[in-house]
Amino acid sequence: MSDSHGKKKALGRGLSALLEHSETGISHKEISGAYMSGTVALVQIEQIEPNPFQPRAQFNEQELRELAASIQEHGIIQPLTLRKIGHDKYQLISGERRLKASKHIGLTEVPAYVRLANDEQMLEMALVENIQRENLNPLEIAIGFKRLLEECRIRQEDLSQKVGKDRSTISNYIRLLKLPNEIQVAVRDNLISMGHARTIINVEDEKTQLVILKKILERKLSVREVEDMVRKIGTVKVSPARTPGTQLTGRFEKARTSLHQKLQSKVELKVDRKGAGTIKITFKSDEDFDRIISKLDS
Repeated sequence: MSDSHGKKKALGRGLSALLEHSETGISHKEISGAYMSGTVALVQIEQIEPNPFQPRAQFNEQELRELAASIQEHGIIQPLTLRKIGHDKYQLISGERRLKASKHIGLTEVPAYVRLANDEQMLEMALVENIQRENLNPLEIAIGFKRLLEECRIRQEDLSQKVGKDRSTISNYIRLLKLPNEIQVAVRDNLISMGHARTIINVEDEKTQLVILKKILERKLSVREVEDMVRKIGTVKVSPARTPGTQLTGRFEKARTSLHQKLQSKVELKVDRKGAGTIKITFKSDEDFDRIISKLDS
């Protein structure tokens, strides 16, 4: 296998075509010239300086090795974000784990979004316009939403108005980026639908998520079939919360199970001997909270 073939694989399927597409206004062979904000470039790793404001000082070595192995197998799914600070000189804005993992496997260049010092408004316009394209896959849309929220510091309600999608829809896209790389690749390559991925993410255990992915691909399962599978896993996994000396009656247990299935989140129900109690619903993030509230309102 040639070095060029291996390099393209490490960068991820489709990125080479994107870099050479006429609409990007950039060539992957020459990245020092002018180009549009928001496009992807291949940048030499030796030209990238660390972010002096990076708050994270330590990284889990085992996780870095796993990420490196994933990049070698599937490519860099989410390009890094860099700021151009001089001729052939860039500063890392986000993606330090991806950069470290890329160095670990010997990559010499990485795909990156390259920004100028004060191009936030241009970036926002480019990303919003890009999200409106009809041929984007769900993962590309998710990355666009995440960049708008984090890099352009747009509030989710404002983003909802800009792109014409409600907050719960935006949250559902962004949640895709929390899935294991193997599942993100399956979404990117249209091996599974967003509906499949949205169902898988309701399972907390990553190994179980990957088992479900394997079953979807092997058996060509529909979204409804995967929902049934996840519902059964949830019913077994989440046990009713009890206080010492109390036992949930059928009525309360049925209500707890119903809530868990509706919200696809961990639900704890505690009832004392007098019939008083509490209901606890667990959420993992702002986006997960919005998803739960949306389901409660529906």
